Amino acid sequence: MTPLHAEIAALITAEGPLPLDRYMALCLGHPRFGYYLARDAIGTAGDFTTAPEISQVFGELIGFWAAATWETMGRPGALRLVECGPGRGTLIKDLLRAAGVLPAFRAAIDLHLVETSPRLAALQREAVAASGITATWHADLGGVPPGPAIVIGNEFLDALPIRQFVATPAGWRERVVGLDGARLAFGLAPDPIPAALLACFPAPPAPGAVAEIRPAFGHLAATLGARLPDGPQVALFIDYGHARHAYGDTFQAVRAHAFADPLARPGEADLTAHVDFAALGEAAREAGLAASRPVRQRDLLFMLGLEARTQGLMQANRKKARALLEAVERLIDPAPTGMGTLFKAQVLHAPGLAVPAFDS
Repeated sequence: MTPLHAEIAALITAEGPLPLDRYMALCLGHPRFGYYLARDAIGTAGDFTTAPEISQVFGELIGFWAAATWETMGRPGALRLVECGPGRGTLIKDLLRAAGVLPAFRAAIDLHLVETSPRLAALQREAVAASGITATWHADLGGVPPGPAIVIGNEFLDALPIRQFVATPAGWRERVVGLDGARLAFGLAPDPIPAALLACFPAPPAPGAVAEIRPAFGHLAATLGARLPDGPQVALFIDYGHARHAYGDTFQAVRAHAFADPLARPGEADLTAHVDFAALGEAAREAGLAASRPVRQRDLLFMLGLEARTQGLMQANRKKARALLEAVERLIDPAPTGMGTLFKAQVLHAPGLAVPAFDS
């Protein structure tokens, strides 16, 4: 039993079963035992690997995109460049290096990193130190100062807590985490769910179907929308998920690069769920933003110049050419569960603003 398991069990005993979003928030962000608070979970020695860790090409292409986006924003003299959930700082390090191709863009950057983990923030400081650009850290996007901004979040949305609802013959019921003896176990809350809560989903399913929603999307979109009077705003999110509302249980735990029981060792496994990009777009439009259609990660990278950048790196590093190519091929894997297809990208932005590589 982990220390967090004991705390959650005590909480359930005192207050009753927990909705899944509260359980997920405790597992990932508990102030003492939360998964992200003290560990470096990313990379071969951790629990999972993200696109920036696979190939430098990923972060560099996002850097080229950011530079082009800055130009369409009117080349503001001071740009808040924000990364949400920067991990080890690899993406922002590669982005800043690529930004050197447009010195005026690099000079305009005012760097802000949204991070809650002291351990990861320390790694991010090391990653950006050589860039010569000073970064400011925030616990929440709302702490970023006003002004034109480009916000980037790679594998940030999937860790935002979800609520799950299960279709039963008596209607929708919310999935909760309770106790079965000393073990944590899933159950269903007894109270019915208002139909309006899931009105965005297609026709009512058969019993047993699962619907997922992310309440945090509303807060995220509202925070971005509130910045619109301060100047142009563009937010790029890349994550695994689906482009349309869909039923299905996507809640999962990963530990040591393998799937795990999400209730077995709370606080010691990464908990995520697929991103509903349709829901993100709806939240954005409600907040006064425009939202692009989601595009596959492979399509985005090709539009941003993947082939030319990869060829250039291979020619400059002939001994590593094969490894470079294999890493890039992993990013654009077209299989249904490959990164190139499963991962998608979407931008939220100020209405009327043309964003490179995306149509709204």
